Amino acid sequence: MRKRRNWVLITVALGILLNPLNSSMISVAVVRLQHAFSLTFTQVSWLISTYYLASAIAQPVMGKVADSVGRKRVYLIGLILVVISSVTAPFSPTFTWLIGLRLIQSIGSGALFPAGMAIVRQWVTDRQAQALAFLGIFSSGAAAFGPSIGGFMLHVGDWPAIFTINIPIIIVGVTMGIFLLPPDKFDNSAGARSAGLKSLFRQLDMLGIGLFAAMIILILVFLLSMSQQTIWWTGVFGVLLIAAFAWRELRSARPFIDLRMFRENMSFTWVEIQFVTVNIIFYCIFFGIPDYLQDARHFDAQVTGLLMLCVAGSSVIVSPLTGMWVAKSGSRPPLLLAGLCLTVGPLLFLTLDTHSSMLWMGVVFFVLGLSNGLNNIGLQTALFKVTPAPMMGTASGLFMTARYMGTILSTVFLGFVFSRAIGTPELHTLGIALGVMGVLVILMSLRIPKGRYDTAKA
Repeated sequence: MRKRRNWVLITVALGILLNPLNSSMISVAVVRLQHAFSLTFTQVSWLISTYYLASAIAQPVMGKVADSVGRKRVYLIGLILVVISSVTAPFSPTFTWLIGLRLIQSIGSGALFPAGMAIVRQWVTDRQAQALAFLGIFSSGAAAFGPSIGGFMLHVGDWPAIFTINIPIIIVGVTMGIFLLPPDKFDNSAGARSAGLKSLFRQLDMLGIGLFAAMIILILVFLLSMSQQTIWWTGVFGVLLIAAFAWRELRSARPFIDLRMFRENMSFTWVEIQFVTVNIIFYCIFFGIPDYLQDARHFDAQVTGLLMLCVAGSSVIVSPLTGMWVAKSGSRPPLLLAGLCLTVGPLLFLTLDTHSSMLWMGVVFFVLGLSNGLNNIGLQTALFKVTPAPMMGTASGLFMTARYMGTILSTVFLGFVFSRAIGTPELHTLGIALGVMGVLVILMSLRIPKGRYDTAKA
């Protein structure tokens, strides 16, 4: 039984690493894609923003779909969507085609996390905490080492290689999924399938999902356009859609996002706001630093990937230590240290110029990477502490949406800073702005409830 459990975990892990891996590998390919398709940084940033936008919508939606039509089925469909996009993306004739195929990749990989976690929660009944920690290593490790892997793949096969690297992983994942994942427990008769689809459409707030997607797209277009020629009508209609979305969700019996949660539980709301903020800072670093290293310092993708290992390595090292610290002292102390790293690290950008040694840059990036491991575990534990157990499913989905929103906003922010050039003055401006945000993170960390998370009360 334990052997079967381990194989299920490995199979699920191969799937859930695809979303963070593909979202982080692209960071070292931005400059190459700019040159390949003759685009500006702001235009290329759509490849990042749309991926996270689709993920923010796909994950909660596909979670509901998996519960209705089968977790294994949705998991395998997700893998197939990713392999289709990975095979075809390298042959994209235009940048628009590439964005479309990456959207398919985002939807497919977005189905893997909720379906995979549902499989684990249903079938792995013993040592569940250790199982989730094991999956977390794959997920966080893929995100942390994505830029380094991407840099190596760019060196080997240019930007198409960051798509084709998925293919062997998916082939193994599909094979293992077919034979090793437990079967879905559903009535497969024609009548049951028809009733299931009708129930599915009733459960999904399709109007709310549509309003949310349109709202985010229009606001994103507006914010990105401000760095060049502002498209005002997108901002006006975006604000109107925000109002329409709020009106709809507050009156829906099954809302896509239950906005009442934010008003009724302010501690939860502040955890969400803090998670958005730390992801804005971290992904400005994650996406901005590789561009600076390649454009201003003229390092190739492989060297850039190796330098970004300083961010990834410190994050991976500090994660298990943070887990022990949180268990002993609660979330607040690690989160205060994370806020300090997010304040001091960006301000150290002021010491960098075109003559800075790789050793000193590695030290600066190492400090920044510490914050990632501290924040991920600290804020997840804080989420458990401030959220009632019956609401954990909804809260977890919104927590992931907060990460994607922070990532989207980071690309908008980088579009402002790097709209004209990517050099040392722009890096210093970025450092000051992120340092100010780091101070805000420290202040928000002071709102985190004191004390350890008591699993017995969860």
